[in-house]
Amino acid sequence: MTAESVRPTPRSARAVQSLRMPAFWLLTGLLLVCGARLFTMLSTAYAKYPVATVAAVVLFGLYAVPFWLFIASMDFVEREPPLLLATAFAWGAAVATTVAIPGNQAIHDLLAKLVSPEFAAAWGSAIAGPTIEELLKGLGVIVIVLIARAQINSVLDGMVYGALVGLGFQVVEDIVYAVNAVAVAGQGDEVGPVVSTVFLRGFIAGLWSHTIFSALVGGGIAYFLVHRERSTVNRLGGALLGFAGAWLLHFLWNSPLLADGIGGGAGGVLLGLLIKGLPALVLVLSLAWLARKREATFYLAQLGAVHDPQVATAEEVATLADGRLRHRAREHAKKLVGSKGARAVRALQRAQCRYAVELSRVRDAVGLAGTGRDPVLDHQREAVLTARGRLAALGIQEALPGAHRKRRWLWWLALLLFASLLLFSAARALGGS
Repeated sequence: MTAESVRPTPRSARAVQSLRMPAFWLLTGLLLVCGARLFTMLSTAYAKYPVATVAAVVLFGLYAVPFWLFIASMDFVEREPPLLLATAFAWGAAVATTVAIPGNQAIHDLLAKLVSPEFAAAWGSAIAGPTIEELLKGLGVIVIVLIARAQINSVLDGMVYGALVGLGFQVVEDIVYAVNAVAVAGQGDEVGPVVSTVFLRGFIAGLWSHTIFSALVGGGIAYFLVHRERSTVNRLGGALLGFAGAWLLHFLWNSPLLADGIGGGAGGVLLGLLIKGLPALVLVLSLAWLARKREATFYLAQLGAVHDPQVATAEEVATLADGRLRHRAREHAKKLVGSKGARAVRALQRAQCRYAVELSRVRDAVGLAGTGRDPVLDHQREAVLTARGRLAALGIQEALPGAHRKRRWLWWLALLLFASLLLFSAARALGGS
């Protein structure tokens, strides 16, 4: 392997290459056409229920923000480009949703003809939703791969892009459901049904809905791409397992099983939802945590192997590997010199992570340290040294956490109170519906 074969292409050159890709123009065309269809759908809803439609868009737009931030922060070591993250979200919001509507209806009609209308009414969503929607969302991840293959370097990368595709789909679908709830209520242009939908489909169903389903699909696609040391059959099996897992979880969630809950009443319905959805959430978060840990271990091993305390001390490498330690390092600097200290530590941590990723890309060609041999790598090292200098100017020599005060019980108490409030609100919404 030569240095030229692994050296990253400059940003301007990558932009020109993207414009030459058929996949880029296919993506652009689909986003424009499907975006126009989505705009027409929302305009029709707005014409009938302007207040409710605006409320649904605003509330679910705000609802998406913490989910977006959480998904993007999962990959701290190798940050994904914001434009690609937005592209994944847009695919789910515009392309997957507008194409899924006629696709799902076609499956419903087919089941009604081949089996019975009653079967289609009961099980149509459980069969059509996973089949059509997971395929469409998976295609969004594949398009990301076609236009930016270099950004998919781990299973976690695929899970991040898949989750954002699912988040886009989920937000638009929930807006549609919210407006439909207003129509079903028959009370005119009211916001009440929209708020109920936010609780039911946002905070209850949304915690284990499209976002985690498509994260599995994206992880499977990334597994096929990055594990080239394994056999083709193994890689295909990983991709199919990701899709099959998403399909099964989606099928169980859409199925009429436990639709009436356990024991009757709003509490019983809520318990049924938790039983159907909570295992899926735990499964996907566990897989994401495992993928994140493996990715961090790989990249930070490259950083630690440099053995350059100006770049990163051994203690700093250990801190980078743990999200809580990273946060505590920023908080410690903030206590010492204020917010500028926290910003300086964050800047150093991000520069160290970028350097670690760059090391992994060029290590085979330019050696372990790499300085003086590769301009891109040298640039990343200078960025680390610059961040180090700014931190030292504040009187802080290392980005390390301070003494740990065990106040974890306060966070657990706050989480318990929030969960209790959320469950109470959801139970009231279920009772009202």
